[in-house]
Amino acid sequence: MSTSIIITVVSDDHPGIVEALSEVIAEHGGNWAESSMMSLAGKFAGILLVKLPGENAEAFFVALKALESTGMQIVAQLSDATPASDLAHEYSIELVGQDRPGIVREITGVLANFDVNVQELETTVQSASMSGESLFKAHAQIFIPTGADMDKLQDELENLANELMVDIELKM
Repeated sequence: MSTSIIITVVSDDHPGIVEALSEVIAEHGGNWAESSMMSLAGKFAGILLVKLPGENAEAFFVALKALESTGMQIVAQLSDATPASDLAHEYSIELVGQDRPGIVREITGVLANFDVNVQELETTVQSASMSGESLFKAHAQIFIPTGADMDKLQDELENLANELMVDIELKM
């Protein structure tokens, strides 16, 4: 039986991190299923889903622990959770506006009030082309429960967009 393991890793950024992880996965008969990794402020940060035979899980955890001697901080957890259910619909949110503290907190506060599950969130801050001011951009994949009041959610997102002076687009 296949076992799903979620791994997060943080390390000083240097060549060979992904290779070391992939070697341990392959040595234990695992499959690198999904991942998101990047370098941020001189650090490497990543999260990945590994599927491997259940009988190899214990040895796999030991091998991951051994990688910590190379300077990696690794957290690995078994997952038996099923993906998002049929009780929710997938949407995306695009947000663009002048950067300021609290944007993510404000938007996720509205989403939490409607029991929306944030599946993926990507954000960047970059220089605006004309003004040179900091421009905040966010993209989120979310699951909205089937029974959610979509009109009210849309209204609250529009009110928030006006308050924050950002553009927010909710797309199915």
